[in-house]
Amino acid sequence: MTTQSAPTLEFQVTRNLAPKTDAERAEILKDPGFGNYFTDHMVDICWSENGGWHRPRVQPYGPIALDPAASVLHYGQEIFEGIKAYRHADGSIWTFRPDQNAQRLQRSAHRMALPELPEEYFLQSLKEAIKVDAAWVPSGEDQSLYFRPFMFAKEAFLGVRPAKKVAYYLISSPAGAYFTGGVKPVNIWLSKDYARAGKGGTGAAKTGGNYAASLLPQAEAYEKGCQQVVFLNEDGNVEELGGMNVIFVYKDGTVVTPKSDSILPGITRASILQLAEDRGHKVESRPVSLQEWRDGVASGDIVEVFACGTAAVITPIGVLKSDEFEDVQPIGELALSLREELTDIQYGRREDKHGWLYRLDA
Repeated sequence: MTTQSAPTLEFQVTRNLAPKTDAERAEILKDPGFGNYFTDHMVDICWSENGGWHRPRVQPYGPIALDPAASVLHYGQEIFEGIKAYRHADGSIWTFRPDQNAQRLQRSAHRMALPELPEEYFLQSLKEAIKVDAAWVPSGEDQSLYFRPFMFAKEAFLGVRPAKKVAYYLISSPAGAYFTGGVKPVNIWLSKDYARAGKGGTGAAKTGGNYAASLLPQAEAYEKGCQQVVFLNEDGNVEELGGMNVIFVYKDGTVVTPKSDSILPGITRASILQLAEDRGHKVESRPVSLQEWRDGVASGDIVEVFACGTAAVITPIGVLKSDEFEDVQPIGELALSLREELTDIQYGRREDKHGWLYRLDA
């Protein structure tokens, strides 16, 4: 983890000579979906073993040139993050707990033998992106600008070792409401044949290989009429969904989230647990077996199950399915209440008691 202050970066800015017109952008922002459109610019910072972090740039969004021998193409040395910018009612632009994303990116980098981007540079990259593309931050209900910071090994060589040349990029994509017509419960497929990550593996790092490993079981889930897949670890304990964390609510008010070294530490999850604790709920992070889940729902001891993540924020789980069973899940009020509270904070409609918001356009 980087602890000492890093020198300030001076970004070179090259404007896109063919940006979207105001009319084109307005049409996109009416219904951007998720990850379908991208802003006019991107941020690029280089790293080398000898030069450290250098050549920070804001440049037109476009293809990245890579040597065919670039290490990332052969050994998957890559990490990424996901974070949003929100336009408040007064027009100002804010993001949510970016220090936590910066620190998680550093932890992911350490696990994948990549250089750790200083927190100051991470925050500066967000602000530099907003300087040139502020008009892309939408103002519609539940809309935001989704940032995708990512880092990869670009050194051209075929030896198996950490790369000595690395690139950090930040691209941005306007995002519409994740749920059209209101939040809907999702059906979950239980994967028994595949694992997302193992003990001592890369599960706690936000790296593309973990998501690649989830794609085949995710396709299986779609075939079974489910929107997400849930994974178990080698001990039969619940880990997480393909791209979201899981939270259980017990009848005594206790809020429980599965604990494992191979689970990605979700920032949305941590925020939700804090808000639940603020309300007086007991919060636990501990192993939860599939049997405890099923028995708890059957007995009424578990009164609510929901998933959470950056994109969807919170969504109730309606059904847990496998080839052997189909368990209807209890739908309660806490998930949607916490979702409303969290999004109200993010959009500036409710007091930010924990100092989670960070202004990007100032």
